[in-house]
Amino acid sequence: MYNRVFFEKELKRLNRKSNLPLSIIIGDINGVKLINDAYGNKVGDRIIVDTAQILKHCCRPKDIIARIGGDEFGIILPKTDNQTAEAILECIQTACLQKKESTVDHTFINITLGYCTKENLNEDINEVLKTAEDSVLRRKLLEQRSSHSTILTSVKATMFERSQETEEHAERLGVFSRMIGEALNLPQTRLDELELLANLHDIGKVGVNDKILKKPGKLTNREWEEMKKHSEIGYQIAMSSPSLVTIAEYILCHHERWDGKGYPQGLAGEEIPLLSRILAVVDTFDAMTQDRVYRKAFPVRDALQELERNAAASLILILSNCL
Repeated sequence: MYNRVFFEKELKRLNRKSNLPLSIIIGDINGVKLINDAYGNKVGDRIIVDTAQILKHCCRPKDIIARIGGDEFGIILPKTDNQTAEAILECIQTACLQKKESTVDHTFINITLGYCTKENLNEDINEVLKTAEDSVLRRKLLEQRSSHSTILTSVKATMFERSQETEEHAERLGVFSRMIGEALNLPQTRLDELELLANLHDIGKVGVNDKILKKPGKLTNREWEEMKKHSEIGYQIAMSSPSLVTIAEYILCHHERWDGKGYPQGLAGEEIPLLSRILAVVDTFDAMTQDRVYRKAFPVRDALQELERNAAASLILILSNCL
């Protein structure tokens, strides 16, 4: 790929009557930071490379394709009218969809495209470029919610595939968390955050090695330290997505303990956000009341008694009253 400096030089060189109509396509890959945080930089880099290959495939030898930013591409199309530029743009979109259908690991290209065509010599080429960039920005505003939702759905699917947690477990946590939240008279916005937290609290596990996640025996000290990073990875993923920013801190703190012996910050008591404390209680309760390979499920009464023996929070009494 050419770089931005070359792109700008070529734009000046090609800005002449013999190349009219002159079209510019701008493309911006969506969610690269979220993908990097969830899957690692190698996956993000692979998506950028795959995008470059698609652009080369859809464009002609005379077209100038450049990577003009970290996740942004620019294409200069000499002697190309509106209709042809639109056809090339549609070719890129179709190729991205085909790539998505052939991808099995939930990581795929999601790109926003915009273009503009210079028809007359007296038009300012910089204004044409700005119009193409503005077109991308407008489309991004329209697509942002759906594109982030698509990427998050993929990350969530990967989480359930890679960890030993199940969607049923997440759904149960959502139900129990909401029960406690309602008993505490939390407002609707907080109840919604609780349900979202219940579903995505372990999203950081997508960044933990498969061998550690699926190890049948006890983890070594080094493996346990690696596993504990999932709270911080989850926080980074949530901070990368506008729809998850409100629960990022709760994800970070959901393994803190009332006595200060949790992780990653060693918070204690009411230093721990309330929603993180609620999730910790219901997560422990659900773990005890479900069958495991190495033991049968605890009866509900025994699970509640076990929680009472090991906790100093009133949430246990509330959960008991809800059941």
